[in-house]
Amino acid sequence: MTQSKSNNSGFATLVLVFFFWGFVAASNDILIPVFKEHLKLEQWQSQMVSFAFYVAYTVGSIIYLLISRVIGEDLLNRIGYKGGIALGLGISALGTLLFYPAAETSSFALFITGLFVVGLGFSLQQTAANPLAVNLGDPAKGSQRLSLAGGVNNVGTTIGPVVVSLAIFGTAVGATLKDLSAVKTPYLILGAAFLAVAALIYFSALPNHIHSPAKNAGAKAGKEKSLFSYPQLWMGMIAIFLYVGVEVSTASNLPEFLRQHLHIATDQVSPYVSLFWASLMIGRWTGAVGAFNVSDTARKVLNIVLPYAAFGVFLLVNAIAGRDLSPFYIYAAIIPVIIIGNLLTNGKPAYQLLLYSALGIAALIIGMLADGALSAYAFISVGLFCSTLWPCIFTLAITGLGHRTNDASSYLIMMIMGGGFVSVFQGWLSGPDLLGIQMGYVVGVFCFAYLALYGWRMRSLSTHPEAIPVE
Repeated sequence: MTQSKSNNSGFATLVLVFFFWGFVAASNDILIPVFKEHLKLEQWQSQMVSFAFYVAYTVGSIIYLLISRVIGEDLLNRIGYKGGIALGLGISALGTLLFYPAAETSSFALFITGLFVVGLGFSLQQTAANPLAVNLGDPAKGSQRLSLAGGVNNVGTTIGPVVVSLAIFGTAVGATLKDLSAVKTPYLILGAAFLAVAALIYFSALPNHIHSPAKNAGAKAGKEKSLFSYPQLWMGMIAIFLYVGVEVSTASNLPEFLRQHLHIATDQVSPYVSLFWASLMIGRWTGAVGAFNVSDTARKVLNIVLPYAAFGVFLLVNAIAGRDLSPFYIYAAIIPVIIIGNLLTNGKPAYQLLLYSALGIAALIIGMLADGALSAYAFISVGLFCSTLWPCIFTLAITGLGHRTNDASSYLIMMIMGGGFVSVFQGWLSGPDLLGIQMGYVVGVFCFAYLALYGWRMRSLSTHPEAIPVE
């Protein structure tokens, strides 16, 4: 598939689904303390919000693979990429309907079932949308296009906690929640939006199929190598598990850390959660600069302007919500770290993965050893260093897989379950009888250590993607 104006137009439509993934994922971090407080949950139990949502990706991927085997053809090849994304949005809309009876009965089981169904739909959307974004133009810029799409995703993650907090609590400041009935309305509205975007995607100019190299003679004879014989894929699956794990667990345990160590009330945590997800937006907008066809001078200017523009989005959204912004201005001093990192790695996914993982380890160690606002901002800055890891891992993991990219993509989406498992594990480890909420962040250090290893092992793919032959 060659880059064209129609592809650029299609890409602009495609990023709408990236927005919704971010909006919902970040909004879960507002639901966690609300459910914990009103349903009297332990910290690890409250993390079942993340667990149900992210494990749904695994279940969805398994269903996808099983259906493909039963029909004897890749499901997306049968229904098309646009059809897959539209169907996924419809499934997610069904999940939001469960929020009505869940809120009426204060049923935690129904709430997380609704989130599970939303996640099932997202699984199909992700399986289709990620490889489609990589292939909508020059393959060498695939990771940068995913960074650009991820930047839109993080507009959703930045807005989501603020909008959902306002919708649930009814006001920006000083509110208390009497019951859980306020939770249902924003999710019912979200379901209607899913259906509207499904129609838009289905009738858009997006290509419905990716034209991959044909199977070779060995493949036709049924002698293809196992996908798991490709180190970039199986190591990439572990990397996706741990990357989503460290990203989600850092954010989902943040409200409890803020409550215990900075004495910040539940209805006041949304700007801090919003800043964590805005940090991913800052990093992804920076990483997406290479996707633009501009002069070197303009690219250098954008390297500085875009990250601060993303920070400006965070400030604007929270200013509109009536939040006190004075604690957050100092965060602007951390942003040059991601600008320098982007210049040093020059868009090479393996090197970016290696450097940002090392910086993530440093941020977590500072957060665990420091106190007060410094520890909070250190944990929040993990968002900066997670920002471009998804496109780096995903691009490296599917490199050289040709017509088997769809299956590989489904396996990678399956590993998003790491967001559930790692957050629950960290929530358990963070209990008062074990490590405590602050030292529990050591879990993320081990996650980043593996990601650095993966980046180191994949260095040849970063500069020579032809190193792994296409079958």
